[in-house]
Amino acid sequence: MNKTETIEDFYKRKLNWVPDSLKKEIGHFNVFRIEDFVGKHARPVPYSRRDYFKISLLIGRRKIHYADKTVEIDKQALLFSNPLIPYNWESLDEQQSGYICVFTAAFFHHFGNLKDYAVFQPAGTPVLELSDEQAVRIRSIYERMYEEIESDYVHKYDALRNLVFELLHSATKMQPVRSVPNQDNNASRRISTLFLELLERQFPIEDTRQRFQLRSASDFAHQLSIHVNHLNKALKETTLKTTSDIIAERVLQEAKILLKNTHWNVSEIAYTLGFNEVTHFNNFFKKKLNITPLQFKND
Repeated sequence: MNKTETIEDFYKRKLNWVPDSLKKEIGHFNVFRIEDFVGKHARPVPYSRRDYFKISLLIGRRKIHYADKTVEIDKQALLFSNPLIPYNWESLDEQQSGYICVFTAAFFHHFGNLKDYAVFQPAGTPVLELSDEQAVRIRSIYERMYEEIESDYVHKYDALRNLVFELLHSATKMQPVRSVPNQDNNASRRISTLFLELLERQFPIEDTRQRFQLRSASDFAHQLSIHVNHLNKALKETTLKTTSDIIAERVLQEAKILLKNTHWNVSEIAYTLGFNEVTHFNNFFKKKLNITPLQFKND
């Protein structure tokens, strides 16, 4: 897996230049037509994490790879990319079009928390296939973005934020509503949010010297200054999963990413994920997937 791509790297890779405004802006936003980046002269998209957010309207057959999953799109889809999850896509036919908008978290400072939206959450669904009718509506939002950013309107970046939120709300409405018990329990939701933020803060792992530190429910409870039973109860109410299961799922996801997309050996990966013995990591992985880490890496 390549090193995390910065917003500056994105401009260098796609356009061979970096806007001067990046050095001056607190937050950054831009929108592009995909047609400008495809064709025989286009550079391959690296499979890596980015330090910025990107929402892509992809029209044309593609395979989308994100985290440890691959989704094949027959016609059109929205892809929500966030700094936590590595991704790329590959074209399956010559007819490729669509739009992308890129922005930094700072662009939304004081305007809401992007992590509140399911499409940007680790357990969310970042790829949404679109019907023809939905694709027309989404395309119109991007067209308005394109017109807005080219305008001289003094408040155009406020208008562009609103259009990004329109994309987010449109995508959220397309997803099925999940029934969660005790939705009125604000304290449990707050604890769950803090726990998930603390869990995700330990990723991505990009160096063999890094180490996943908080590995147990007790570790997280201590960090959050609450009793472990309180944490377990809150997560069970809001996610229907145990604390240990959530931690294990995230560790397994990172293990699969590192095994497939780095040249690190199994011992190095086991260490970064907090396992003191490689045999413990092997047992953990085989229990979850019924194959060893080395078999998964070489498959």
